[in-house]
Amino acid sequence: MTVRRSPQPEPRRRKAAGANAEAALAKATAGRREAKYVLRLYVAGMTPRSSAAVRAITQICEDHLKGRYVLDVVDIYRQPTLARGEQIIAAPTLIKKLPLPLRRMIGDMADTDRILVGLDLRSKG
Repeated sequence: MTVRRSPQPEPRRRKAAGANAEAALAKATAGRREAKYVLRLYVAGMTPRSSAAVRAITQICEDHLKGRYVLDVVDIYRQPTLARGEQIIAAPTLIKKLPLPLRRMIGDMADTDRILVGLDLRSKG
């Protein structure tokens, strides 16, 4: 069996590759700040908990995503086929469809830090 190894890059190439990686990371980060968010919030009727979830998510979006988000609120009692299609098992559930990766957050929508981490607007820490 023959194992081939690619030649090690020269130090200059490594430096250039590192600069390219940094530029790509900066571009991706800037793109994320400008990305359009597509969110869907599933609630169960207009209970006080559902109303609080809608208010909390709307406030988070206005504070952190102003002008670059779409928020659809779906009542699972009025549109059960949408809930089945997304395999919703609890309400409230927030789904971040875009930008990828897709994320699901279930439960207390008033936990702003948890929601911001789930939306990739803040890192864990």
